[in-house]
Amino acid sequence: MSDYVRGGGQVAWWLSGSSILMAGISAFTFTGNASAAFEAGPTVLIIYAANVTAMLICGLFLGAWYRQTRAYTPADVVKSRFSVAVEQFSAYTGILIAPFAAGIQLWALSVFASSTFGVPIEYCIFVIGAVVVFYSTTGGKWAVMATDFVQSLILLSITILVAVLCYHKIGGLSEFFGYFSEPEFAEDFKFVKDPDQWADGKFSFQWIVVIFIMTIYHQITLASAARFLVVKDGKAASKSAYLGAILMAIGSLIWFFPPMVARFLYGDEIMAQAIENPENSSYSYIAQKVLPNGLMGVMIAAMFAATMSSMDSGLNMQVGALVRNIVPKVREMFGVTKKMTPKGELRLCKISTIGIGCLIITYSYLFSQNKELALFDAYLMINSIITIPLVFPMLVGFWVKKLPSWSYFVMFGFCLLPSIYSFWLKETTGEGFTIQQRAMWIFIYGIIGALVCMPFYRRTSDAYKRKVEDFYKLIRTPIRDDEHEGVSRAYGQLVLLGRSSVGVGLALLLLLFVPNELAGILSVLFISGFCAGIGVLLLWAARVEKRKEEQGSE
Repeated sequence: MSDYVRGGGQVAWWLSGSSILMAGISAFTFTGNASAAFEAGPTVLIIYAANVTAMLICGLFLGAWYRQTRAYTPADVVKSRFSVAVEQFSAYTGILIAPFAAGIQLWALSVFASSTFGVPIEYCIFVIGAVVVFYSTTGGKWAVMATDFVQSLILLSITILVAVLCYHKIGGLSEFFGYFSEPEFAEDFKFVKDPDQWADGKFSFQWIVVIFIMTIYHQITLASAARFLVVKDGKAASKSAYLGAILMAIGSLIWFFPPMVARFLYGDEIMAQAIENPENSSYSYIAQKVLPNGLMGVMIAAMFAATMSSMDSGLNMQVGALVRNIVPKVREMFGVTKKMTPKGELRLCKISTIGIGCLIITYSYLFSQNKELALFDAYLMINSIITIPLVFPMLVGFWVKKLPSWSYFVMFGFCLLPSIYSFWLKETTGEGFTIQQRAMWIFIYGIIGALVCMPFYRRTSDAYKRKVEDFYKLIRTPIRDDEHEGVSRAYGQLVLLGRSSVGVGLALLLLLFVPNELAGILSVLFISGFCAGIGVLLLWAARVEKRKEEQGSE
């Protein structure tokens, strides 16, 4: 089970770092967020600046602390910090809510695929969903992270190429920034917008501050610990976080440059399209304009990769919580005391992956059939009212030591109050809170809830106080070599991913058979060389690792 849900704690830091990048993006990055760059310029970068900042925090100390909990799942961490009741609550809420999010991601990708290929959306949902479920079931966390790595190569290579081609199309950075002062774009492309310029105060100073804090807050809570539980030790966790930060910073610069170029060069054409929300197509529109023949298919593959990587990570994490945290308690309730065998646990993991995967596909199908999108609206309601308050106690609980075990539920209750009030206000008056107002009040009420709980820590049992002290001591204790499970798998990971990357690079050379001018041929050679080049570096590193292992065994 450890292998299946966290790679046996032996995943290489570079593999984990690339997976962090891929799990953090989806097709929405190139549609919804790209539309924000198209309409409002660079302000959307604040979200990704916050992601980078959060990863740097994880690199400095937080990622190592999470790995040093020695946990299998985030619910394990919650149990160690609070109690079994909190562990069960977080595990069950994750199982109930996460498939909705994954279903929406699958549905959104299938809408994109359906319109691109002219295939009924139902077929896209079942085929794409089945592919993700297949490799997630057969290989568990190893398959998820290996697939994420190869997908990241395709995504980065094609998006770098699109950014470079857009750079040449607009005539360089001086020409690009020159558009910012044009009367047509000056107001929209100010980094800080006036509060009344956009609906709900979007892109204003208050929005920027709250979104920046809220994004960091989501990235550093106990719920995000899963990304660091897979690596060898605290040092590897820090390295993976730093790599994630570097890749996210590079990605932010190359992903949102093209939509802004699209606004300057093709804004009227894009908005004149006879489709709903044409601004969402800004990235794909400019990509079609600049990419040589045949490479739009690679761009579509990158869109698939971005979404599938988010879906498979969430699927594997929920399977871990189900098998590790929920099933044992259910067995206890029915008086089953005999522990499951490792083989039985693995079988249950695979069955659970298929079951949750089918649930995600079903939700996605229902979204596609419900023209009024009632389920989608229900998910947004659940997300805004429950999900944000859910993770606040996890954040505070990791930083504030003197909290009783039941404080999680009190803080959660306090955080719910602004969300419930905002929802009630919207239903009765038609005017609810904006995202930034709701988040601000959730933070304020959550802090009040924590302050209410803190004095009660003195009245908790000595056993609980010792448990808390042991927890904080454990997370600061580096993992010893003799704690690792089995033998090192560094060599195997380097060889497997190296060969796969070289194979992908060589396969991309088939695009040379598509008629193109010299620029098109060079573009194909670039994306092929990027993937194959990374593969060669990994194979070289594998040889170095092999020599180290041989010297160590002598």
